[in-house]
Order: sequence, then C-alpha cells, then structure tokens
Amino acid sequence: CHIDVVDQWGNMVSATPSGGWLQSSPTIPELGFCLGSRLQMTWLEDGAPSTLRPGKRPRTTLTPTLILKDSVPVVALGSPGGDQQDQWQLLYILRTVVGGYSPQQAIDAPSLHTTSIPGSFFPRTWEPGGAVVEDRLGDDVISDLEGRGHVVTRAGDWALGRISSVVSDPATGVLKAAANPRGAQGYAAGR
Repeated sequence: CHIDVVDQWGNMVSATPSGGWLQSSPTIPELGFCLGSRLQMTWLEDGAPSTLRPGKRPRTTLTPTLILKDSVPVVALGSPGGDQQDQWQLLYILRTVVGGYSPQQAIDAPSLHTTSIPGSFFPRTWEPGGAVVEDRLGDDVISDLEGRGHVVTRAGDWALGRISSVVSDPATGVLKAAANPRGAQGYAAGR
C-alpha cells in the first residue's frame, strides 16, 4: 500500500508501509521460518551486491518520494508494486516535469515496465529484454518495441501502475490529489 498526504500549510508525507506477506516468502530450512518480504531481497550467497552482512543497509523497493522546488516540498508520490515502483514513478515524474501533464493525466497515461532485470523477490525471475506494457500504448509503439528486440507482454488496457500523488503550489496555496483508477483501489480525497 502507499499513501500521500498534504495539509493546508504544504507539509507533506509520502509513505509506503508495505511488505507483510509472509506466505510468499521463502522458508529457510535450517531456521524453520521464512524471511520477511523485505529481508528476502538480500542474498545469502557471499559476493553478491545485496549479500546479507552485519551493518550493511538492506536493499528495498520501497521508495516513497518527495519532490522539492527551491527547497520546498511540492509533490509527494509513490506506489506499491515491488520492482515496478521506481519505474512507474519515473514515468509520472517525466510526464509532469518534462511533459507538462497534470498529476491525474500522468497517472492515467498508458504505463509500462521492464522485467529485464532479476526480480528482487524470490525466486528472482527475469526476462532478458522483457517489457510489460498496457495495450493503450498502441500497436505501432508495441510493434516498434518488438522490432527493437523487446519481449513484450501485453497486460491489458488499464493494468499497470499504482501511483498516487499530492501536489502543493506554494505560490497559490492550491492543493491537488491524484490516484490510480486501475484495480479500483486508489483514491484521491480532499477536505
């Protein structure tokens, strides 16, 4: 899950309190219990970049995000979704900062992500050249991706991304909220 909050003074919070699914975490036979869903992102083999070691900061996919302008928070955003979180957030940021989209337009635009890296979670599967796309990208774009060697998986029209965001305009005091309509689980509310 993920939540973003902004108050009338522009104070912002972005939180992703996720990761309580023990049923999908691998059991360590020698210990008789499973790793937490976040601890399974470490490797138990020596030499890997994420090898579990004392004093080492663990890797995580949780990336609640604040965007500042002139040292003032103006956007809080985030998403649940494992390895896709940063990818979906990057799309949002590029669409709003570079493309000029409104927060809701950025969330509603067709989404995609790569599966061309080893997954963070057990069993760490991956698809070299893999790309998962919403069909709304269009046949021409999808064909172009395939022509460039990507192994494209079509996910449907409204299947990817779980972004939410709040925006504060320090100059006007206007607050905005946007949420993902995919999966009927995202909400934007104000009072």
